[in-house]
Amino acid sequence: MDKKGFWYRTFDLYYDGFRHMRLGKTLWTVILIKLFIMFAILKVFFFPNFLKTHAEKGHESDYVANELFERAATPNSPNKTN
Repeated sequence: MDKKGFWYRTFDLYYDGFRHMRLGKTLWTVILIKLFIMFAILKVFFFPNFLKTHAEKGHESDYVANELFERAATPNSPNKTN
């Protein structure tokens, strides 16, 4: 591999940096655990599949388009900002 190439130097920078970390490894572990909890565990319990319960199978895009058009056509919608 060309040792003067951009990709090699970039990889070497991060590899060398992570290899010599002490506290950083622990912090990255905590960050990765928190991301896993947020995206894997909390999604299951707090963010149900809305389209699955409101739209027919295979017509999800039609449901979304219809909702967008209806909300845009409503003159005094609470979501509309002036």
